[in-house]
Amino acid sequence: MWAWTTTLNGMESVLQLKKNLENTNTQQTSVVTLIELKQLKAHEEVNLRHLKELKKEIEYDRILKFAIAVDKGTNIILDGHHRFNVLKKLGCKEIPAVFVDYNSPQVEVKSWRNNRNVTKEIVIEAGLSNNKLPAKTSKHMVRIDGKLKHIFVMEKKVNFPLEKLCAQK
Repeated sequence: MWAWTTTLNGMESVLQLKKNLENTNTQQTSVVTLIELKQLKAHEEVNLRHLKELKKEIEYDRILKFAIAVDKGTNIILDGHHRFNVLKKLGCKEIPAVFVDYNSPQVEVKSWRNNRNVTKEIVIEAGLSNNKLPAKTSKHMVRIDGKLKHIFVMEKKVNFPLEKLCAQK
């Protein structure tokens, strides 16, 4: 049901990447932690069409398939803004997250857009302010075994039941 695509700089759709990785067993040591949505900070806006489609998918499946990536020092979302916003819209309280050391030289940020320079400092500033970057501006990458890969490879498949994420505490 991953129908949304983007044409920014001819990039491979992040959604296609996720679809390709759904059944892939990656060698990752990421620990998934449940975190309250209210503790997280977004640094990018979302694409409203994709948000609507993802909301339909999550409501239909009744699960959140993948954790999001979050900076452990600031609680800024590095990847997973659409998943985060869908759960907020559904009234959920928590989301599975993989925490990343954003200060690590193994983590890099690039831009999906040719006309935009993005740095870690810009991402942090956007996450700590009300001046969010446009949707799909930052592309977070992680160096694993000497190869640069999209940070999504760290976002474990969780298939977490929606009713547990949206349960009132």
